[in-house]
Amino acid sequence: MAGADLLRGLYEAFGRGDIAAVLGAMDPAISWHQAEGNPYKVDGGAWIGPNAIVENLFVKLGTEWDGFTVTPARFSESGDRVIVEGRYTGTYKATGKSIDAQFCHIWNVKDGKVTAFQQYTDTAQFQGAM
Repeated sequence: MAGADLLRGLYEAFGRGDIAAVLGAMDPAISWHQAEGNPYKVDGGAWIGPNAIVENLFVKLGTEWDGFTVTPARFSESGDRVIVEGRYTGTYKATGKSIDAQFCHIWNVKDGKVTAFQQYTDTAQFQGAM
């Protein structure tokens, strides 16, 4: 369960606001895919590299939301893949509307680094809040 342990640490670091630790777990060429319909998804493609993830997502989550949390509930590992199920919660500052959305994250891990991410979530909740 080495990959699952790595991801548990990553979610804990994100929850503490330790973005340096989160980025440190990422491969320099990580491919990050947001769910279809997610308001933060860009042009149907992936963000490549930690800097793109920070600029396109982490900064926005930190500035546009109050109390945005990512709470993992279950980790499943098979080979180089780790599936994490959990919930997003938070309030979008501009509208005052909240979300409590289920998510499924699929991570690829190789040589102790996260190489790919795919998000699945209830994007209608995000669209409604935003």
